[in-house]
Amino acid sequence: MLDEKQVAFYRKQGYIGVEGVLSPGEVEELQQVTEEFVERSRQVSQHDDIFDLEPGHTPEHPKLRRIKSPAAHHPAYDRALRHRGILGIVAQLIGPAIRYNGQKLNLKSAEFGSPVEWHQDWAFYPHTNDDLLAVGIAIDDMTLENGCLLVIPGSHQGPILDHNQDGRFVGAVTQAGFDDAAAVPVQLRAGGISIHHARMLHGSLPNTSTRQRRLLLFQYCAGDAWPVMGTSWEAWGQTLLCGELTYEPRVTPVPVRLPLPPALRQGSIYETQTLLQESTFKKAREKAGV
Repeated sequence: MLDEKQVAFYRKQGYIGVEGVLSPGEVEELQQVTEEFVERSRQVSQHDDIFDLEPGHTPEHPKLRRIKSPAAHHPAYDRALRHRGILGIVAQLIGPAIRYNGQKLNLKSAEFGSPVEWHQDWAFYPHTNDDLLAVGIAIDDMTLENGCLLVIPGSHQGPILDHNQDGRFVGAVTQAGFDDAAAVPVQLRAGGISIHHARMLHGSLPNTSTRQRRLLLFQYCAGDAWPVMGTSWEAWGQTLLCGELTYEPRVTPVPVRLPLPPALRQGSIYETQTLLQESTFKKAREKAGV
């Protein structure tokens, strides 16, 4: 659980790293299962419902950048989604009724690993209130060299920046004058978790080290946060993890930009961002020496 200082830090800065949430045994299981999925990816040559492939992926040298909806494909990932320690921490930040609205496992291969350009999750899925956050489970040690999460502290209290290019959603910040000089890394040992608010500006640079970096990401929402773009009652109920279903969404004065017109390339944030004409990384890249 978080102490008062940690909760206050999250409220003000919009993110936090927490070490030692998963046991060594839990980490080892996630590492082993993930290696099994990498082995399975040798059998595919293009993106599918499970695998999102890095450029240069081959059967001889498999390179994954994402496992889609991992909890739907292996019980170890599903257990991580419902981890009591994680849900206890999440409840401290968004309340006891919790549902999830997305999950993925992002992988960065040694000396490669695609970047994720600066963006706000909120730009992809605005809700009636912003008690939403993402938890990243560090399956490996996360360092600046192997492409750890980068955040801009306090940006969750600011506006939702433009994520459109040439009139279409492109999944990355395109706001004129955007400055990432204030970016900081969230470095963790394996078994720790990162938490960032859905409105937080964040991204990650390529992996320039000889060590891989695998981050299991779960998106959690307050039970009374209803997606602005809509959902079905069945889907709403199926994603509830804690608490009771409600017919009364909580509506607060939060800034909203719709992710419309939809991106020309779908499938993952990596695919959507391939159309970006210019990288969003400026000073953060220089500071990292990448």
